[in-house]
Amino acid sequence: MSSELEFDSLLLVSFGGPEGPDDVMPFLENVLRGKPVPPERKLEVADHYMHLGGVSPINEQNRNLLQAIRSKLPEYGIDLPIYWGNRNWHPLLADTLRTMRNDGRKRSLAFFTSIFSSYSGCRQYRENIAEARKEVMEEKQGLPPEIEKVRNGFNHPLFIEAQVQLLQTALAESKQPESLVLFSAHSIPMSMSEHCHYQQQLHEAAGLIAQQCGVSGWEVVYQSRSGPPTQPWLEPDICDRIRALASSGQTKRCVVVPLGFVSDHMEVLYDLDTEAKSVCQDLDIEFSRVQTVGTNEFFVRMICELISERVLGTARRFVGQGPALPDRCPDDCCLYPRLSR
Repeated sequence: MSSELEFDSLLLVSFGGPEGPDDVMPFLENVLRGKPVPPERKLEVADHYMHLGGVSPINEQNRNLLQAIRSKLPEYGIDLPIYWGNRNWHPLLADTLRTMRNDGRKRSLAFFTSIFSSYSGCRQYRENIAEARKEVMEEKQGLPPEIEKVRNGFNHPLFIEAQVQLLQTALAESKQPESLVLFSAHSIPMSMSEHCHYQQQLHEAAGLIAQQCGVSGWEVVYQSRSGPPTQPWLEPDICDRIRALASSGQTKRCVVVPLGFVSDHMEVLYDLDTEAKSVCQDLDIEFSRVQTVGTNEFFVRMICELISERVLGTARRFVGQGPALPDRCPDDCCLYPRLSR
């Protein structure tokens, strides 16, 4: 059994986002570094941020999540300081690790703001942490803390319960007796998908949520692809699927669950609330978007339980086919052979 003494701190690791117009292009340069993204796609995404005043809501939502976790952890008998570092914008991981080093932290347990396994949703986080640690170590002013992560919680009962509660609320507000539920997640390249369980986890979680809500009409769709047109990505695209549903007369109402996102950042606010909604309006289909889990009490409790598993050795809960994912990812987990580079 683990002991609380093994970890002296906690670390929330997120994607990051601009907090003003001047931040947008430098932020996107960080995000897209080394990726085969066409220049026109970068400008398109920048325009999406400018549409919202150059501010992503993700940082404020992370501040709210941090406060919610801090408030809930004492109920689990855990009293550890919580830090926050981003992969792509301030507070950047290296800066946070410097603060932790200066505070004397030696070993920290991290939670990533991503739920499903993929290169961009897990392994890249771990690589970015390793790069940040290397940067801090090269300064030769003391060692940064070692970082371990909690397991991904896509099949944790509290994550499913949070999604069920939010979907039931949206379904109850419907003006249409029959709705098609679209579970949406960020598309990834097929070459990335072939080396992880991203699709399987999305379908399993969606099935569990739909079953508990008594929903028979549901599908998994994808959004926000950013690669060159010649590179295959996961499909169907949500907007393409809505158009196909309309042309076949299969539904008059789409309820969209942003299953692959834990907070309302750009891909939710623009790609769903603006683009997908506009497609529905043009086709006379009622559109509603379910809230992200954000600071939902069930979701916050899930994070605390995942932390408790590692800090105090409490039970590892899961629902569905299982099992609970391992605490430590295998070396070959979620590889991404970037053949297109």
